[in-house]
Amino acid sequence: MNKLLCLLLAVAPLTAYAASADVGQDTLHATIAALDQEVFDSFNRCADPAQLHKHAGYFDAAVEFYHDTGGVTWTREAMLANTARHVCGNFTRQLLPETLEVFPIKDFGAIARGQHRFCDSASGKCEGLADFTIIWRLRDGQWQITRVLSYAHRASGGTPTR
Repeated sequence: MNKLLCLLLAVAPLTAYAASADVGQDTLHATIAALDQEVFDSFNRCADPAQLHKHAGYFDAAVEFYHDTGGVTWTREAMLANTARHVCGNFTRQLLPETLEVFPIKDFGAIARGQHRFCDSASGKCEGLADFTIIWRLRDGQWQITRVLSYAHRASGGTPTR
């Protein structure tokens, strides 16, 4: 009986630590999911200059954006010019929520990975699908995107979920 009690007392702190680590991961996932919603809400409404400006605020000035079919942009200004030219008023992005994974980066921020689909603004058809990886930095209480990878673009059937 004493051995069992000693074992339970020895394992209890580890169990408490694991539970607190899970809470931290759940909080980080919820934070990044909310940020993803915010950044792409402004992206989806970027035909409004105020929304494009709001969208810009989520990105570091030196953001690197890697797009498998569009190439690389090295600054926020270049990325926003591409967004204004190719996205605004043409299509919207929808996260597939069940695919979002979030991983902490010690002393930096987080990695978000998942899939999103793209919907034509005129027809409402959602026929594009892609994978993404986004690097978020937390500095002075502010989250900003420093790197984006958007890749594996492919056709996908379906209609928007509204």
